[in-house]
Amino acid sequence: MDITSAVAAVSVNSATQLKNAVQISVLKKAIDSQAEGALALLQAVSVPPSATSATGGIVDTFA
Repeated sequence: MDITSAVAAVSVNSATQLKNAVQISVLKKAIDSQAEGALALLQAVSVPPSATSATGGIVDTFA
């Protein structure tokens, strides 16, 4: 192996490591963004009425 191919191999390895680091960073940001969106959706869901309220507490099964 001559010096030129060794330098080229190190350069390719360095570029691959940088590419992987950038991809992981983008993935983490996407996951954080999805988590924020999911939390907002969960907070936006209204609380269902309790079973003791006047409406919807009794089911008429006579048909």
